[in-house]
Amino acid sequence: QVQLVESGGGLVQAGGSLRLSCAASGMFFSTYAMGWFRQAPGKEREFVAAISWGGGSTVYADSVKGRFTISRDNAKNTVYLQMNSLKVEDTAVYLCAAKNLRWTWPRDNDVSFWGQGTQVTVSS
Repeated sequence: QVQLVESGGGLVQAGGSLRLSCAASGMFFSTYAMGWFRQAPGKEREFVAAISWGGGSTVYADSVKGRFTISRDNAKNTVYLQMNSLKVEDTAVYLCAAKNLRWTWPRDNDVSFWGQGTQVTVSS
């Protein structure tokens, strides 16, 4: 059974930092491109960042470019999202996503597996 479990969310002041983690199990992690999406109340889910199965390629939404960094550790079956210079508009539930040997970001209709999400709240 595949599981993606996010952690690291919380409440932070604007300008602060958080590091999200997504631990995967039940899957051959290194064959999956991994990504992060987010969904704020009343808004559609939006793409944040993604990293290729070997970690050599990354892609970011324009809204987070230069502030967020995605990385992965295939030995630990974990993907990370380092979020710096957080803004109030970054407030959302952040979801981890896995795509099996596909690089089709920012599409979300072909995600193989989703995590349950972790709440990030940025206060002013």
